[in-house]
Amino acid sequence: MTMSKPARPQAEEDDLRARLDHLTLSRKEGFARLADTPRRVRPEFLSHRQLKKLGEEALAEYNRARRKWHANLGPLGTPQMEVLHEDLWDIFDSNDQDGDKVKGGIALDAFPGLGKTTAVLAFARKLHRRIIREEGKYTDDGHERWPVCRVGLTSNTGMRDFNRAILEYFGHPGRHRGTTADFGYRALDCVLSAETKLLIVDDLHFLKWRNQNGIEVSNHFKYIANEFPVTLLMVGVGLEKRGLFSEGSTYEDGVLAQTGRRTTRLGMEPFDIKTDQGRRGWRDTLLAIEERVLLANKHPGMIVDGLSDYLFARSTGHIGSLMTLINRGCQRAVRTGTERLDEALLSGVKNDAASEKARRELQLAFETGKLTSRLKIPSRTTA
Repeated sequence: MTMSKPARPQAEEDDLRARLDHLTLSRKEGFARLADTPRRVRPEFLSHRQLKKLGEEALAEYNRARRKWHANLGPLGTPQMEVLHEDLWDIFDSNDQDGDKVKGGIALDAFPGLGKTTAVLAFARKLHRRIIREEGKYTDDGHERWPVCRVGLTSNTGMRDFNRAILEYFGHPGRHRGTTADFGYRALDCVLSAETKLLIVDDLHFLKWRNQNGIEVSNHFKYIANEFPVTLLMVGVGLEKRGLFSEGSTYEDGVLAQTGRRTTRLGMEPFDIKTDQGRRGWRDTLLAIEERVLLANKHPGMIVDGLSDYLFARSTGHIGSLMTLINRGCQRAVRTGTERLDEALLSGVKNDAASEKARRELQLAFETGKLTSRLKIPSRTTA
């Protein structure tokens, strides 16, 4: 007699986000899953006493749900993300021009760990939902409407590869064979048929701008700006240093400069706690995290008051490093039964190498009182 495989919990079956990865986001069905799936359902908060009353199987299932929840606490509406989204809406909406006008492009240029991709995908999700809500799932010609297309680059990406990636996203049957020109025409046909409005080019820093592939793709960006009715959003690290916005005297520099003239550079910065405004943004972010954390021994102020300076030193104000540390800390707190976050627990949790390297100097500044992440509350005066 063979035993049947136990059915997956309904919550996991419904959690389509659990099946997302960067590969699926390179295809329209994967992006639609990201855009259309409802927000993750938060597990019920249980106190320490309630946890003790759970049976072994129920406790294992609850902890499993919490593992998934803590691994996906974001995205958080940080001040940096809110500012970026306002700029993106300004540029995108202003590009709603007639077809004879070249649409301005966008380059999001920022260091790693600042949440670039997370912020861009959050914006793209809002845009997708807005357009589908306003214009419907199908175009007037009966084609499926895909407002967003996302393409990732590698260091060896040339113009043919870039066009093929667009075809791969749309699942075009002609994506396997053809010339560079063939792929270009097919990509344009996909964008026109699907009425795509936003083309995201991620990991642009992987492209070697100064070799032949880089010049080809840069020329192709110019072609897209002229012929494709889309807003081009390029995302990468150190794009300014690579010459995307610079002007030069050589032909290659001139090609890149023309791309720069048509492109608005946007950035994202780490949290800055040198001003009250910056400290308030940091505090608000910690409050949002504290509210989402599901640990039985959590108490008000556990994170925002008890760990503010410590978390800033450990993350150096980078949202990516902060969320990694919180996620791993919560996993350890659940697994060990500690059910809270404090310095003793987090001191044993490893973070990314860049944050650990810069941590010592910040910790010294906090310890000597030269730096604080806490809001300065004015002292009360009596009449």
